[in-house]
Amino acid sequence: MKAIRRLTVRPVLPDPLRPLSDLARNLRWSWHPETRDLFHSVDPECWTASGGDPVRLLGTVRPARLAELAEDRRFLRRLTAVADDLDHYMTGDRWYQAQSGRLPAAVAYFSPEFGITAALPQYSGGLGILAGDHLKAASDLGVPLVGVGLLYRHGYFRQSLSRDGWQQEHYPVLDPHELPLAPLKERDGTPAHVALALPGGRELRARVWLAQVGRVPLLLLDSDVEENDPGERGVTDRLYGGGSEHRLLQEMLLGIGGVRAVRTYCRITGHPAPEVFHTNEGHAGFLGLERIAELCDAGSDFGSALEAVRAGTVFTTHTPVPAGIDRFDRELVARHFGPDAELPRIEVERVLRLGMETYPGGEPNLFNMAVMGLRLAQRANGVSVLHGGVSRGMFAGLWPGFDADEVPITSVTNGVHAPTWVAPEVFRLGARQIGVQRAEDALAVGGSDRWDSVADIPDRDIWELRRTLRAQLVEEVRERLRASWRQRGAGTAELGWIDDALDPDVLTIGFARRVPSYKRLTLMLRDRERLTELLLHPERPIQIVVAGKAHPADDGGKRLVQELVRFADDARVRHRIVFLPDYGMAMAQKLYPGCDIWLNNPLRPLEACGTSGMKAALNGCLNLSVLDGWWDEWYQPDFGWAIPTADGAGTDPDRRDAIEADALYDLLEQRITPRFYERGASGLPDRWLEMVRRTLSLLGPKVLAGRMVREYVERLYTPAAEAHRAMDPDSARGLAEWKARVRAAWSGVSVDHVETSAATASAELGTTLALRVRVKLGDLAPEDVEVQAVSGRVDSEDRITDAARTPLKPVGGPDLEGRWAYEGPLALDRTGPFGYTVRVLPAHRLLASGVETGLVAVPSGDLVEAAGLLMR
Repeated sequence: MKAIRRLTVRPVLPDPLRPLSDLARNLRWSWHPETRDLFHSVDPECWTASGGDPVRLLGTVRPARLAELAEDRRFLRRLTAVADDLDHYMTGDRWYQAQSGRLPAAVAYFSPEFGITAALPQYSGGLGILAGDHLKAASDLGVPLVGVGLLYRHGYFRQSLSRDGWQQEHYPVLDPHELPLAPLKERDGTPAHVALALPGGRELRARVWLAQVGRVPLLLLDSDVEENDPGERGVTDRLYGGGSEHRLLQEMLLGIGGVRAVRTYCRITGHPAPEVFHTNEGHAGFLGLERIAELCDAGSDFGSALEAVRAGTVFTTHTPVPAGIDRFDRELVARHFGPDAELPRIEVERVLRLGMETYPGGEPNLFNMAVMGLRLAQRANGVSVLHGGVSRGMFAGLWPGFDADEVPITSVTNGVHAPTWVAPEVFRLGARQIGVQRAEDALAVGGSDRWDSVADIPDRDIWELRRTLRAQLVEEVRERLRASWRQRGAGTAELGWIDDALDPDVLTIGFARRVPSYKRLTLMLRDRERLTELLLHPERPIQIVVAGKAHPADDGGKRLVQELVRFADDARVRHRIVFLPDYGMAMAQKLYPGCDIWLNNPLRPLEACGTSGMKAALNGCLNLSVLDGWWDEWYQPDFGWAIPTADGAGTDPDRRDAIEADALYDLLEQRITPRFYERGASGLPDRWLEMVRRTLSLLGPKVLAGRMVREYVERLYTPAAEAHRAMDPDSARGLAEWKARVRAAWSGVSVDHVETSAATASAELGTTLALRVRVKLGDLAPEDVEVQAVSGRVDSEDRITDAARTPLKPVGGPDLEGRWAYEGPLALDRTGPFGYTVRVLPAHRLLASGVETGLVAVPSGDLVEAAGLLMR
């Protein structure tokens, strides 16, 4: 019989065991081995059945067992030690507290998804895992972060396969009371809520849940509350589900409701108010509008409030293609703002202007969330050096007149939270060399350029570790494969072959990620006979473990999954290549350590960063990847192999895939498998082990989330906090008025005359020329602008590359025609074709850069011709 109502019955812990509840509710257990070991010892069978979730464990363990543990002195000593360790972790000074300068009192970090642990399934892929790693690393470093997201009652979908290999989706209902969450409560004990106004006088209310991620509180908004109508209750039903209006309401709730949730949390708990707001991708961009409305309610005008909000906002873009950005119809957005809906005191046209694609190549009727994110943030970044460059090109239309390399989007390369992703066996091997505390600090905080102690680990120990991890993966794969085939309808008599699936002594390749077309799941199948020969080679075989989910609406992605599954079902090769459904954090934590090679073959440059290979590398797995994302930045032959790309303009997609697949087969056949199976005098694969050692010692410190968060603090959060403090109401008003005045007067700014002391069109290296410029400033004054010389090598089309920018100084007052003279040196510091130009930019002490306003004046074409601005 089916229950008509579901309740969560919580256990009553004996007094001596009460600390178990606090330990279970703080998600630090997900990356703290001693805490997990403690829960495992409560009841090993229940721990396994709970999927390693302490909250579920405590809800299922027998009362008699709890009573027994309450009398077990050894267990209570362990409990006290682990509880004391958590208390010290939560309250003691860490890296952040040891830094000098005025760091942000707090940072609010907004993301549509967070991958903290499999026990809190609120993620779909890399964006969420990155956000979870960001929070965990911030906690380890002591950064006062507050995370903000949505609580999806169905999370992302669970994946299974039909008998013929077609992806099927399931959406299990998640009960917040059964998750490691607590309701945020007002001081009178009532649940904390936030509310948004909807068109037609309706209201969207959301409850606030709290997940404690170490030292970092994560606020999750949940619209499934009784006060909402059925439509509004479903706003947070599932991650990335529904149509345009559904997504718009999710993003309004995340941004606007998220700011209100942060304010509520700070009011209730006394937590410092954030000085910096960081939006992880454009989904939370509406947070800037809510903060503008707050300042307008306090007496600011819109322009002043906009400047104040921009100063303290950081925007991170994760997509290298316009199709990956949420865009909404103008009328849909307009309907949800204004007098009859949300933020009624802000004119709807002002809201729209922040997100409309009003630039060359844009679609002026679309509201672009990333464009709004960039317009509302004074600081922005991509997630790898390559992606930063791609982003500057993609969004260059917002800064017309500037070269793409000057677009104010920097980059902070992603990292991964090593304590989450490093296998316990790998950690123990490192701790044996340098001690547990130093090993923990090296993984969590980082700071060194290399881990030299890896050099002292004997080859045999590394090789035995790698085989142990491979054998564990083989057992995991067989278990999951058996469950998958049973789900597909196979009987026990059909599954005997699974006992021989994979081999712990065979070179193992992993490929696991989302399945959009650009990641090319099936590139490995391009030449099936050649792949089969590699899988079944009599002396140097390979085996491949594949996992990944296609978006529920992406039938093309599902066909790729089916194609791979059907190949892997072939009786000739199914013991050497497997597809595991329902890829998630729990599977990933077994997969990365157990593989010898991590394969990544996206279409370059469509992988913004890609962090799965980083997690593999931290476990001694070598990377085999297209030079995209982070691998383009840090690849060395010591760390793995680069798949050549065929991305010339004349190469059609089919030929490109064929060329790159051939290159992949060649690398496996000629370089990778021989190195893995070749044995030195010691009987070990010496050259392979040297690559593993170098990956751990040289690449390991680079890929840490601790390194990433420290970069965010130093390069983005601290400057943003300083800009926020400088933007008091008078300063914000002054900057807004100055910008308005400069924009109105800019048409009167021009470069009228340029001359140098050069007598000929050639000169010797090291020569310094005297440059003299006359500019018209119209209604502006010299203190409103900076006049620059821009110089460097020129290409065949006379474009300046690798430019140097030198400010010129005003000389005297204006002449009779109102022109101002500027002078300065021009150093000829490079050989070959050399060129220079001059330009005028707005200048103000509160601008992050001269590019910020998007205004520039350059010499006219006639003037360039007359001045002879090139030297050859």
